[in-house]
Amino acid sequence: MTRTSLADVACSIARASDLFADAWTALIMRDVLTGVTRFDDLARDLGISRKVLAARLSRLVAEDVLTRERYQDHPPREHYVATEKGEELYPVLLALMRWGDRWYGEEAGPPVRIRHLECGHDTEPVTVCGHCGHALTVDTTTQLPGPGGRVGPGTQVIGPLVAARRPPEQPPTVPGR
Repeated sequence: MTRTSLADVACSIARASDLFADAWTALIMRDVLTGVTRFDDLARDLGISRKVLAARLSRLVAEDVLTRERYQDHPPREHYVATEKGEELYPVLLALMRWGDRWYGEEAGPPVRIRHLECGHDTEPVTVCGHCGHALTVDTTTQLPGPGGRVGPGTQVIGPLVAARRPPEQPPTVPGR
């Protein structure tokens, strides 16, 4: 049996998960997006070996998730900054945090609160429909075939299942309403 690289699977979840091969990558992104950007600080905060940290950071830079920026010339010092691609991981990390708080939280409560700076309130991350604002759940959504879908390694069963689905009929719209 040949092994399939997740990067080759016709599934956006598989491709994205390929980057997050282990928890260290998510924790590195958590730290960088929270403001811990220097190599030594990341190593100390995470308790990770310098070799593993260097490998994960190199991959994140190669994938254009992070970039290295010089913050000091003498002696030369650089730190890691999230690119636009990296910043867009923030809602993913918030969703993972919310799930972890619910299912693995401690009795004392979550270790971190999220404050929405625009309204000044503590909040919970939720995934909502971009059209109506209602919550997206497994019961209120379905997966339909997309233009990049195909049956192949990693989608042998799910590919045909999704390909066979058709959108539910939309109620007719009444002009002027």
